[in-house]
Amino acid sequence: MRDFTNDHSALALNTASLGHNLDGHGAGWSPERVIDACAERGFGSIVFWRREIGSRAVAIGERARAAGLSVAGLCRTPFLTGAEAMDRQAAIDGAKSAIDMAAGLGAAVLTIVVGGVHPDTKGTEESLKILTERLGEIVPYAAERGVKLALEPLNPFYAGNRSCLTTVRDAVDICDALGAPNLGIAVDVYHVWWDSDLDAQLQRAGAGRIFGYHLCDWLAETRDVLLDRGMMGDGVADLRAIRGSVEGAGYAGPCEVEIFSAQNWWKRDPGEVLDVIVERFRALC
Repeated sequence: MRDFTNDHSALALNTASLGHNLDGHGAGWSPERVIDACAERGFGSIVFWRREIGSRAVAIGERARAAGLSVAGLCRTPFLTGAEAMDRQAAIDGAKSAIDMAAGLGAAVLTIVVGGVHPDTKGTEESLKILTERLGEIVPYAAERGVKLALEPLNPFYAGNRSCLTTVRDAVDICDALGAPNLGIAVDVYHVWWDSDLDAQLQRAGAGRIFGYHLCDWLAETRDVLLDRGMMGDGVADLRAIRGSVEGAGYAGPCEVEIFSAQNWWKRDPGEVLDVIVERFRALC
């Protein structure tokens, strides 16, 4: 495993950790101010959300790189399954638009949160088939634009309305089915900490298909499964063991801190949040 005690250049900020991706939350810092604050603290990378970028993808990407940060990713595609994706062509067009934004930004990876169970179906099997079929049209377009796509399995809490994809196993199965080198997975501690099969599935994926590693913690007394993530070290996830599995499978990329915390961290000064992230990353992750 890499040693981050004296070097946190592998640290990436997902800007959701400052609350700006949801209306009414966070301090409202501009992308430029966030870039500067991360650069001052020695972050190596940054990950944006589409709503922050708008029509300024090229300019923001250039601004980040000029400050010494790589753009590790963009969050996220619109849903590809579920009630919000009933119109197949609209769902595909929305994903392609997100791919175009990622390409303009110069983002290494576009994260895919797939969407929930498709209307008029039960369980997840049919929804996963729909997802695979739609990805089959999107993946080649992303390859043409030079964009990698990372399927992010979510905690089973979200299976109904946010992600019919809930295990790394199913994500790797889809990657195997499509066989595209630009399609892989993102491993988020919040969504996989409980999975006793994680190590074996990461070995299946291998370095060539692990496109991202996301950090936070699972609070033992979680009050809101969407907006109450813990800062690293405040919860029950075995962070070192998970990173050991991720890196043991060959991943050596950025470690992206992504904390949704409406009642705690989003209420704090963003500078304080960034300082704590650096401290916890170097000491605990």
